[in-house]
Amino acid sequence: AVPERAPGPRLMPSTTKILPLKKLATLRELWRWEGRAVVFTNGVFDILHAGHVKVLEKAKSQGDLLIVGVNSDRSARALEKAPGRPVNKWRDRAELIAALGCVDAVVKFDEATPERLMARLKPDIQVKGGDYKPSDLPEAKHAGRVVIVALKKGYSTTGLIKRLQGKR
Repeated sequence: AVPERAPGPRLMPSTTKILPLKKLATLRELWRWEGRAVVFTNGVFDILHAGHVKVLEKAKSQGDLLIVGVNSDRSARALEKAPGRPVNKWRDRAELIAALGCVDAVVKFDEATPERLMARLKPDIQVKGGDYKPSDLPEAKHAGRVVIVALKKGYSTTGLIKRLQGKR
């Protein structure tokens, strides 16, 4: 016999957190009306690692809700991080980010920077990793403030790929 499941909140599929910009913009207005502080960060998140998780958790700690912009495959390729990147397709990268408990919403963007997204969403706080300075972020003008968080030493997707290829 299968034991009865205790009543309580059910876990929503992480894919429900992946939203088109139009729907997310509507939610953002609701959250603004509710007085909730919205944090925004973005990245390629090609091969998810502990460094990504640390930045995302620190981002979430800055406010009530965390929106993560994930570069489209075309946008990621245009950044020219390395040949053959991104390794993982956008949908797979988005689902991994959405599965994290600290993330409230994931949205795709196709440009080099998330400026168009941020102009639409007007987050209260933008968070970026310590490899950036506020002056590197043209989109920062659309956020209430910018927070730069320290990166976890020794963690990068490029470094991970090199280790996997035996190119330490």
